[in-house]
Amino acid sequence: MARNIMVLGAGMVGICTAIHLLRRGFDVALVDRRGAGQETSYGNAGLIQREATRPYAFPTDLQDLRDVALARNNDVHYALGALPGLSGRLARYAVNSTPWRYRRVFPRWRTLIETCQAEHKPLLDESESWDLVTRGGWRLGFRTDGRDFDAARRDAETRIAEDGLAIEIEDSQTLAAREPALRRPMAGAVWWKDAWAVNDPGGLAGRYFEIFLSLGGQFVRGDATNLAQTAGGWRVRTPDGVIEAAQCVVALGPWSDVIARPLGYRFPLFVKRGYHAHHASAAMPSVPMLDSDYGVMIAPMRQGLRLTTGAEFLPRDAAPTPVQLAVAQSRVGDLFDLGEMLDPAPWLGCRPMLPDMLPNIGPAPRHSGLWFNFGHGHQGFTLGPSSGRLLADLIAGETPMVNPQPYRPDRWF
Repeated sequence: MARNIMVLGAGMVGICTAIHLLRRGFDVALVDRRGAGQETSYGNAGLIQREATRPYAFPTDLQDLRDVALARNNDVHYALGALPGLSGRLARYAVNSTPWRYRRVFPRWRTLIETCQAEHKPLLDESESWDLVTRGGWRLGFRTDGRDFDAARRDAETRIAEDGLAIEIEDSQTLAAREPALRRPMAGAVWWKDAWAVNDPGGLAGRYFEIFLSLGGQFVRGDATNLAQTAGGWRVRTPDGVIEAAQCVVALGPWSDVIARPLGYRFPLFVKRGYHAHHASAAMPSVPMLDSDYGVMIAPMRQGLRLTTGAEFLPRDAAPTPVQLAVAQSRVGDLFDLGEMLDPAPWLGCRPMLPDMLPNIGPAPRHSGLWFNFGHGHQGFTLGPSSGRLLADLIAGETPMVNPQPYRPDRWF
């Protein structure tokens, strides 16, 4: 029984955790209410972001804060009624984003991010999925020259010098020559070359899931919210019967607190919601482009040209309010020929955030055989193979791939 384990959540993080456990000789049951990669892992911008060596910080610049508060940009959307319930966690997020705190956070984050492509590569090889990947990075595009473009140039110089990244500043003429699908001139772009772009994120999660099945993993469709501790371990009741295992991994992304809270763990988890829609564009960009003016990623996908929005601060289960996407759809058409919208309605997903911008990876402090792997923010798709391997190392008692201390769940207690 000690080698039996269930993994709750079949997103990129859960699938990769399950694969690494199978390779270490565990019997693994993967439990999800839907199929593989059908939630947040499906709806993102599809980037494996080796260049994301610094996590997304809460804005600290006074002008940026004023623009957010007055809804002057499209990067952030919120409802005043939702802020009281989020204020404590957002305040902790803001404190950790101050320069002196952030300088302590990002090296711990960078340690994990730097492993991401090395950990994706064997899975891409085994699943024969390189047809889904373009190793051309992504662009941060600017419609006009000015304060924001200047700040992006300075940031690029810092990241080249301190993080060793491959970044190029493109002027208007260079960008136009390299992106013939552009319908109008732009001031230029910052080309982040280290990232890999995936044109079907849900499809890639599905191919990794096939590896899981080929290794002998068991998939069970069921709602994990009825997780209960037993004398011998853990139990989940599903429509197909009861699943029991000696150990359990919670890898449910934005729903992980639904499992953790009844067990006495009040993690300060919150979500950044985001939307996407596909358009039947006749001419797509060669690599994804983030339109800095309207906070929307324009990403070529198998399903069409995907527009993905920035952050919406509302409760996880609140009704959709896709105002950011509507603004983006009305503005992006002057950059690229969007064509008709292909989805019957915008897709809505949630990014699971913790205020110190680091994921929870490790043992539950007060329950034997319970493990956590969630809270990856914007980078669950990027970090699934890395955090899955790290947690599997810890569960198997092997030497961990990186120092696990910064990500221990007991740091909150």
